[in-house]
Amino acid sequence: MIEIEVKAHRRVIQRKRYKKTCRCDATPGIITAPGPPKLIPKGILGISVWTQILLDKFLFLRPSNRLLADLKTHDLDLAPGTLHDGLKMLAPLFAPVYEALAEKNRQEDRWHADETRWLVFVEIEGKVGHKWYMWVFLSQSTVVYILDPSRCATVPKDHFAGVQEGILCVDRYSAYKAMAKTLAIILAFCWAHVRRDFLGVAKDWPQFESWALDWVGAIGELYHLNHLRLEALGQAELFAQRDQALREAIDRMEKTRQAQQKEDQLHGAKQKILQSLETHWEGLTVFVDHPEVPMDNNKAERAERTPVIARNNFYGSFAVWSGVLTAVLFSIFKTLELGKLNPRLWLNAYLEACAANRGKAPDDIRSFLPWNMSQAQRQAFSTAPKPPDTS
Repeated sequence: MIEIEVKAHRRVIQRKRYKKTCRCDATPGIITAPGPPKLIPKGILGISVWTQILLDKFLFLRPSNRLLADLKTHDLDLAPGTLHDGLKMLAPLFAPVYEALAEKNRQEDRWHADETRWLVFVEIEGKVGHKWYMWVFLSQSTVVYILDPSRCATVPKDHFAGVQEGILCVDRYSAYKAMAKTLAIILAFCWAHVRRDFLGVAKDWPQFESWALDWVGAIGELYHLNHLRLEALGQAELFAQRDQALREAIDRMEKTRQAQQKEDQLHGAKQKILQSLETHWEGLTVFVDHPEVPMDNNKAERAERTPVIARNNFYGSFAVWSGVLTAVLFSIFKTLELGKLNPRLWLNAYLEACAANRGKAPDDIRSFLPWNMSQAQRQAFSTAPKPPDTS
């Protein structure tokens, strides 16, 4: 039988104190053994408590008041102010890790990006309302969230500043197009969004349902042919055959679009979607010459599920520092998930290192970054179950 037993307990540390009995001026009057390492000076909450608090809110996305109510059932009564002040003091500890994630993200050359609204209930001069945006940038080994009050092109421009080349999978939002004009980054547009366009026409214009679903079927064929092509990677002859089949399907689709655009009295609903297809055609076909690039931006959209669920559960942030901490910990936990590392084990070890450094971030964080970990470290932080001890 598997059981879980959780109990809050108070750990009392008894330290030896020595008082001199001589009259020597060179020795101190009282010598006390050093106390245990603490995350917060004079704080009474141990590392295990803060680990639970951070995971509960920023990984499991539970509102703080529910966590406090849950802790009461374990005989631990924490005041909301204790939680608030403690999180604010812990926020700087994660800044070096976040900066390292962002730098690693920029060093890679394949990304996904998306953005979603996030409420920050503060008043800022020149800004109307509380709507901010939680941007996400995914690379092969990192996930970076950025909280910003705007949804303009300056956010991706600033993030990718200095990048020399790469391919970014996105939807058709204009901010990414504006960014691409100033940076050497190729945009790969999302076929899932194109498919939604045709499904929207099928729903809103019943007389064009057959036409729209034909296009949906053609897009599905592209997905299928590309999937077959990817299965043949490493098999030169078979890959060449399947690659040619995909390119022929792309050519047929382009000729169909061109022919339909020339039709007399083309309905506006059709014209709009076909024009969008033509405008974004170059970005939609990036995957053809770059098999490693997905046909859609679903990775970024799945990553944005985290802030979407969080804002449904606890609305947003009530201070800028809190919103920034949210983006930082979303980034760290998602990157650990990407590397198949156990966030509880990693967080507990990192906080212990911070406590050992007198409540500051470790002087050298490299060993805590997934891409720098040795095989032994990865095993220690792994989410995989450890083999049973048969000794």
